[in-house]
Amino acid sequence: MRTRPAPAPAQAAPATQAARPVENPGHPGGRLAGVATMIGSGLSTQTGAAIGSLAFPVLGAVGVVAVRQYVAALVLLAVGRPRLRSFTWHQWWPVVLLALVFGTMNLSLYSAMDRVGLGLAVTLEFLGPLTLALATSRRRTDVCCAAIAAAGVVTLMRPQPSTDYLGMALGLLAAGCWASYILLNRTVGRRIPGAQGAAAAAGLSAVMFLPIGITVAVRHPPTADAVACAVAAGVLASAVPYLADLFTLRHVPPRVFGLFMSVNPVLAAMVGWVGLGQGLGGPEWAGIGAIVAANSLSILTSRN
Repeated sequence: MRTRPAPAPAQAAPATQAARPVENPGHPGGRLAGVATMIGSGLSTQTGAAIGSLAFPVLGAVGVVAVRQYVAALVLLAVGRPRLRSFTWHQWWPVVLLALVFGTMNLSLYSAMDRVGLGLAVTLEFLGPLTLALATSRRRTDVCCAAIAAAGVVTLMRPQPSTDYLGMALGLLAAGCWASYILLNRTVGRRIPGAQGAAAAAGLSAVMFLPIGITVAVRHPPTADAVACAVAAGVLASAVPYLADLFTLRHVPPRVFGLFMSVNPVLAAMVGWVGLGQGLGGPEWAGIGAIVAANSLSILTSRN
């Protein structure tokens, strides 16, 4: 699950991340360290999401997302150190939109997790950057990839008596937000140097969630365990992966990074199965596999 500012698949990576130089990508030691970091980052992200879901009965998805936003803001503000007073309106308006999209993306994703489980929610969210990447390509191979991904979606969303259409709609909303996040992040990256724009957006999103967090705390007094789970979700799904990505992109080419991103829906399904008992049937695994295969094929055959 991707719930922090981070690059999408290689074809549609945000400018703020893709612009970072890859240092000695061919060096065996650096490459090995980068791959190990990617594995740790992916597991941290999905484990953090699973731990956060344990607080849903007390805080609800909204409360967990609020705490997660606070943690993300603290991390990004410490890393980006934005000079807010120097921002012009030309720079501020995409930052404000990015903050709105960032909060909506996380809220819709966690709400989807609460209804359809970690694996399906993350897979549906993954359709956002995949669709954006395929839509901006005119290659015949990507048309085939789009057909494979569409077949995976149909398999996942096939009508059944137990189908939770609201949960799936929330997952698709998260997908649309992720695609919007990529486009806005590119704009912010062009107009504001470094990670200042992403940090400002995370901080603004956290401010927007302050009334929500206070309301949740008043109506549903949090327990120490619930708060600990929510904070752990913020650290594992925001702080650790974001810092890991900064390291990884200096040692691993973007294409390799994008390929590993493709595996995240599988990791999410496995963590949900092992950690939360959210088992999936054969058709669900087939649908996830089709979407992952479509993205991997598109990246492997890309010339850029």
